[in-house]
Amino acid sequence: MKRIISAFVFTGILISCNSSDKTKPTIQESSTTETVTESTSNDINKLLKTIDTDEALIATALMAAPKESRSECKVIGYNMAGEFVTLREGDNEFIVLADNPNQDGFNAACYHKDLEPFMARGRALRAEGKTGQEIFAIREAEMKSGQLKITPGSTLHIYFGAKTMFDFETSKVEGAQLRYVVYMPWSTSESTGLPEAPMAPNHPWIMNPGTHRAHIMISPLPEDGE
Repeated sequence: MKRIISAFVFTGILISCNSSDKTKPTIQESSTTETVTESTSNDINKLLKTIDTDEALIATALMAAPKESRSECKVIGYNMAGEFVTLREGDNEFIVLADNPNQDGFNAACYHKDLEPFMARGRALRAEGKTGQEIFAIREAEMKSGQLKITPGSTLHIYFGAKTMFDFETSKVEGAQLRYVVYMPWSTSESTGLPEAPMAPNHPWIMNPGTHRAHIMISPLPEDGE
């Protein structure tokens, strides 16, 4: 009888040891996972840098352009010294306007070179101290007279966001998104079949209908987690 009892006790000890041993790797694996997660998070944070050089202005601005065209885009805008200059020469159909480092948030744009006279006129009027409404009215009159011209179908890509940190390996600005504009001077909802207000995110609609600045607008869907 004692031998039977001893056998049960011994068997119980073995089971207890085995159960104890099986729990140890689980604890170690959990600890390892947490360490990897913290390490990955730290690595991501280390990649984000402040846009504080002309080179960074150029790199982040080019994210507004189609990927296959970035290497040959002309880049203009304010440099870190606050001067409006040509930051980089280019020879394709796009002009890229870099973010203004003296303004909050991030806003870069890429547009077809045929739009440059129209864009340059707006910058000149703004430099004269004209208000947004005054600029609109002046360019409207100049478009009607033929002094200014917008080729229908000319595009504008806007790369924008509230943050100003960027990944120096990819040049992507944290949280930034793209908005697309297609200029269609004098177009209306009736002539295009587009609504005058967005029906849902990422749906095209017509803004400033019936004016020189009429354009198809496509605003982005919010990214996951934002």
